[in-house]
Amino acid sequence: MSGSLSRRQAIDAVTKFKVAATATDVPLADLFGINVFSKSVMKARLPKNVYKKVAATIDEGAPLDPAVADAVANAMKDWAIEKGASHYAHVFYPLTGFTAEKHDSFLEPDSSGASLAEFAGKTLLQGEPDASSFPNGGLRGTFEARGYTGWDVTSPAYILENPNGNTLCIPTVFISWTGEALDKKTPLLRSQQAMSKQAMRLLKLFGHNDVDTVVSYAGAEQEYFLIDEHFFYARPDIMTSARTLFGAKPSKGQEFDDHYFGAIPDRVLAYMIDLDRELFKYGIPSKTRHNEVAPGQFELAPVFERSVLAHDHQQLMMTLMKKVAERHGMTCLLHEKPFAGVNGSGKHVNFSLGNGNQGNLLNPGDTPHENVQFLVFCAAIIRGVHKYGGLLRASVASASNDHRLGANEAPPAIISIFLGEQLMDVFDQIAKGGATGSKQAGVLELGVDSLPPMKADPGDRNRTSPFAFTGNRFEFRAPGSNQSISDPMVAINTILADSIDYLATELEKATADGTEFNAAVQKVLQQVILDHGAVIFNGDGYAQAWQDEAAARGLLNLRTTVDAIPFMAEKENEELFERYGVLSARELEARKDVILEQYALCLLVEAKETAEIATTMILPAALRYQGELAGIAANLTAAGIDSPTPLLGELTETIGALTSALATLNAGISGFHGEGELEEATYGLETLIPAMAAVRAAADTLEGQVADDLWPLPTYNEMLTIL
Repeated sequence: MSGSLSRRQAIDAVTKFKVAATATDVPLADLFGINVFSKSVMKARLPKNVYKKVAATIDEGAPLDPAVADAVANAMKDWAIEKGASHYAHVFYPLTGFTAEKHDSFLEPDSSGASLAEFAGKTLLQGEPDASSFPNGGLRGTFEARGYTGWDVTSPAYILENPNGNTLCIPTVFISWTGEALDKKTPLLRSQQAMSKQAMRLLKLFGHNDVDTVVSYAGAEQEYFLIDEHFFYARPDIMTSARTLFGAKPSKGQEFDDHYFGAIPDRVLAYMIDLDRELFKYGIPSKTRHNEVAPGQFELAPVFERSVLAHDHQQLMMTLMKKVAERHGMTCLLHEKPFAGVNGSGKHVNFSLGNGNQGNLLNPGDTPHENVQFLVFCAAIIRGVHKYGGLLRASVASASNDHRLGANEAPPAIISIFLGEQLMDVFDQIAKGGATGSKQAGVLELGVDSLPPMKADPGDRNRTSPFAFTGNRFEFRAPGSNQSISDPMVAINTILADSIDYLATELEKATADGTEFNAAVQKVLQQVILDHGAVIFNGDGYAQAWQDEAAARGLLNLRTTVDAIPFMAEKENEELFERYGVLSARELEARKDVILEQYALCLLVEAKETAEIATTMILPAALRYQGELAGIAANLTAAGIDSPTPLLGELTETIGALTSALATLNAGISGFHGEGELEEATYGLETLIPAMAAVRAAADTLEGQVADDLWPLPTYNEMLTIL
């Protein structure tokens, strides 16, 4: 690998890199939550009556008493200053999908010219950032700047460390002066409350009089790539677009399946160990780490948490993953498809429902046919996913996630449910009149005396299903690795509120008419499976046959963001969100417009970067090599040597293809337009994407033709294998 100067420098830096030992003077367990203003910290620092009120809001969803704010603010300030904080920040989650923060100093001058550390309750409760400078879908005009952040007591404050000083970070919601949600968190809190209300109602029908707030839990598996930072800075496409816009397929990719769960490289393991320590400081329950399928790809998975807290932790986790990578001379790539031709990265969201009294409501037990309560909640999910499949698909739509959904590496764009053999058998029995038994777990005899018999679950798993039951929870596999989990969780919570509401209403009607409760449950379950069983599919979601069968079943196949997003604001979905107070019609329409606008802008930026790199880096390299070959051919001819030069002809043909494709792409960029967000997004899909693909095809061919010492970009072979 001789390559250009930047490539040689990168390779030299990688090969000479020495792993630095990670500080382990403090045991990992002792680090957990040390930077968090947790319930235990509050209990130690707040007056007993104040702590009880705050704890009731966190644990039971009780209304927050504003009168406690001053006491909490004072305790929070003292704790933060002891931790080395000089500033505080209301942290919020705008519609960009990223994290935003504005820092203010604790110190304020007094009348004597000295300074005092001040942090009042009103400051804790509410802040005021600019509302018009974030994407808002027309909810705020440029001249209408006022917006508010509001303290979310259910998500603990924390200390964000920096070598030059620490900051107290306070998770908040972000709303406009007119009271509309401008963030990812407000609808998540609303959807959680709506789902809880309906779930508590259903549990009471089952005779539970001790019902606590029902919460949704989430655990999001985070896939990511690591590359050396020298490669990152030598690739303008990754710097601008977070993915490679060029790159020929490497000679060795993932075809041997030798990277998956392989031995973790020392440099990467040092990063993982360091990252775990950082995550633990913030109370983020990191659990699993391993090599993923593609070379250079890895995974991190946390333990389940309340979905609102899991959302905040996921946002912080993505920030920390990038920061810690920099310490180790690497760049963490969270784009869904940073490298073509190898697996992309998802963020599989595992979710369940439960509370302290009834436990996990999605735990079927050993005999699920007898666990009627579980079957009703499971039926609610089946109904919701079938009825609102288009909404679920839209909740994970983005320009970057379009690169993986539907490919043979991720769930298809068709939203279906996998139940497994055991549950499918139970629901088949219900559809036929009543369930009388459940398939039981088996035993695997391994034929080796020293190995104990192993329990075999009553059903297999299905990695091709977008919505799969995995034993005591469902796994939504469609979210992308760079995505906030708010959108899918808002959709899941809200469709569950609707389906649980429907089932509770049907049961109330039936029992009011004199039907015995168990008989009413059987009838409702049977009707759900007959009306919505089409969404259940246990087979291979990658197979073409499923595409055809899904169409026959009436299931949507929304392949792109442009196909999916219009479903967000359909009348049925608009009524759904308004009925449960999650999003108004105006808020929903605004979110649809924001996603389409970001999609179109993403494609436009990628198109411009494609044109620039091809014009200023790849084409000049190809022309220089063409000149070299032409000179060699001329010299040979002058010397009387008859030497055919097919490479020169092939190279010239490819240069012509690149030049022609560039002309088409530049024309597409110049003509970028639309009457509205959907039209601009459609233009990007139909015009810019094919034009970029044509430029890339020619450029990637040139990569295999141009001399290695002239090629200006680090290659896939280098970036994916040198760590």
